[in-house]
Amino acid sequence: MVSVMDWKVPPSAQPKPENYRYDLDQALTAVVGVHAVIPPDAFTAETLGTERFGNGVLIGEGLVLTIGYLITEAETVWLSLIDGRAVPGHVLGYDQATGFGLVQALARLDLPALPLGDSSAVQIGDPMVLAGAGGRQRSVAARLIGRQEFAGYWEYVLDEALFTAPAHPHWGGTALIGPTGDIIGIGSLQLEQAREGGRTEFINMVVPIDLLKPILDDLRTRGQPNRPPRPWLGLYATEIDDKVVIVGVAKNGPAQRADLRTGDIVLAVSGTEVRGLAGMFRKIWSLGPAGVEVPLVTYRDGRMHEVRVKSGDRNRFLKTPRLH
Repeated sequence: MVSVMDWKVPPSAQPKPENYRYDLDQALTAVVGVHAVIPPDAFTAETLGTERFGNGVLIGEGLVLTIGYLITEAETVWLSLIDGRAVPGHVLGYDQATGFGLVQALARLDLPALPLGDSSAVQIGDPMVLAGAGGRQRSVAARLIGRQEFAGYWEYVLDEALFTAPAHPHWGGTALIGPTGDIIGIGSLQLEQAREGGRTEFINMVVPIDLLKPILDDLRTRGQPNRPPRPWLGLYATEIDDKVVIVGVAKNGPAQRADLRTGDIVLAVSGTEVRGLAGMFRKIWSLGPAGVEVPLVTYRDGRMHEVRVKSGDRNRFLKTPRLH
């Protein structure tokens, strides 16, 4: 089995215990490796792969918080502990709106859990640890460098995501540990940021932990938040020269069935001019729950087209977790 332990952060980037007000090494024992196996016929197998590796953090008795894309449609999950043990896990649920995923360990872990912190209280410049499974050697001494809106091409928006630097090389599901040793967020992406002089640097986007608190009980008991599912079109889009352009569509999804195509420019949603990716997604979601018809105006081959897309519930396209 390939392991997320087969690499190390450069010593200069690793956190040092004397720089933190809490027991760093004890806190890092709560971070575990996550290995998920997904069936080849799963909806996300083509885009996310059938074998996924990342991280998670223990937040309760056997309860592991991670990033949802690691465990979406997983039929098998293994958790790798810092003492070398590997224990099976069961997917409890994942939330498409925030991106969080939850796994229940199916064996006793005997490890301390980390408390949930207050992501709204941390300040730009605060020292953080972006922790991967395996202790200090797989963790990065980071700082909070930004908090702002983030829109993802897969119909995803965070009103205020957290951004940290330097970047963790294996960011998926990393635990962002705040100045007092609690969980501030979960690592989701690595991005490139432009710097002065034409240089670029890699940074991490982190989902703030405050978004978990209102939905945690629902994820544990129902597998998803108790709210109407958002309308999902099954398209991938990006901003190019201030225009929102479709760069792909999900196989057999609503967008493909409505004959939306790669290269189409989305000009308007339900009569409202599209201004940016986040604005387009929010307008779609404002029309009602999943199943609502979404009127679009698109531009293709020199002509405008009016398209009505019957939206869907993204979760209905996914394989649900199986009980062990």
